[in-house]
Amino acid sequence: MSTYNRGELLVDAVRSVLAQHPAITPAFELIVVDNNSTDTTREIVLERFARLDGRVRYVFEPQQGLSYGRNAGIRAARAPLIAFIDDDLCAQPDWVAAMARAFCEHPVADVVGGRVLPLWPTDPPAWLTRDHWAPLALVDHGEAPIVVTMEHPICLVAAGACRREVFDAVGLFATDFQRVKDGIGSLEDHDFLLRVLRTGRKGVYDPRIIVHAQIQPDRLDRAYHRRWHTGHGHFHALLRSEYIERTRAGTLFGVPAHLYRQALGDVFGWVRAMASRESGRAFHHEVRLRFFHGFFRTRRREFLGGPRHERRKAVWRLLRVPVRRPSRLTQPATTGAGRGRP
Repeated sequence: MSTYNRGELLVDAVRSVLAQHPAITPAFELIVVDNNSTDTTREIVLERFARLDGRVRYVFEPQQGLSYGRNAGIRAARAPLIAFIDDDLCAQPDWVAAMARAFCEHPVADVVGGRVLPLWPTDPPAWLTRDHWAPLALVDHGEAPIVVTMEHPICLVAAGACRREVFDAVGLFATDFQRVKDGIGSLEDHDFLLRVLRTGRKGVYDPRIIVHAQIQPDRLDRAYHRRWHTGHGHFHALLRSEYIERTRAGTLFGVPAHLYRQALGDVFGWVRAMASRESGRAFHHEVRLRFFHGFFRTRRREFLGGPRHERRKAVWRLLRVPVRRPSRLTQPATTGAGRGRP
């Protein structure tokens, strides 16, 4: 559990993990990584928990960023299965047992994960439907187990677990896509899962693995969602995942052509929704456009920063390629708070 300046919020998260049902829970340790906090995090972990419960270990990581915090926890961990939970989550009493059971029932799985369900501070606004769950880092893929492969890459890392040998094979969490302090829109989970799946390994979504997210009041505001989608677009531009980069019509400024077509469709969709006073639908198109803006801004900056002859060649290649209808690709929706789905 990596944490930064959330001392009081952290208390409920730690208590929920320590309150695992003793009759069904295998032995475990809880490593709380203080990611250079300036509040009372150290005192809370050491005095309220580690001093009283030998399962709790305190680790300090001075390099700022969620990936640095998680990687410090991985290095300190001693168990063959390593699970992750954020400091704003509360685990179900059978969370640890459910993950251990999932690995036993699915021996081919190297990664397992489940549902992240909301604990609302107040009734959510009408526009905040499940279509807008991604910025809240909520996950619910239904009641049936799902095998996760490169062809079906739903994110499992947040509030899920990995076999330790996976890190030996694919490395730790990348620091290029991480959340720093209170940043949003990061893709460290997504990048790690893709690296795992590219090796042919599999994951399993098990709906019996459940944690609840304490939704912060500011995340019920549209401004937060706008910032999240813009940041999400920026990190996807850096990630260069296969399902975004795939295009039959080339690129312009380093942006795949299908993203331009999607953005144009969202412009018309936003206009229609505004004209018919469908505010929820209009906001759906707006945040997709903000994703495009974040993606385009990053790629254009990279493109213009490259050698001039390479820029000319890239534009010329696009103009000469006949435009064909691409395979259906949708804008990804992952957790910027470190949880979610690709």
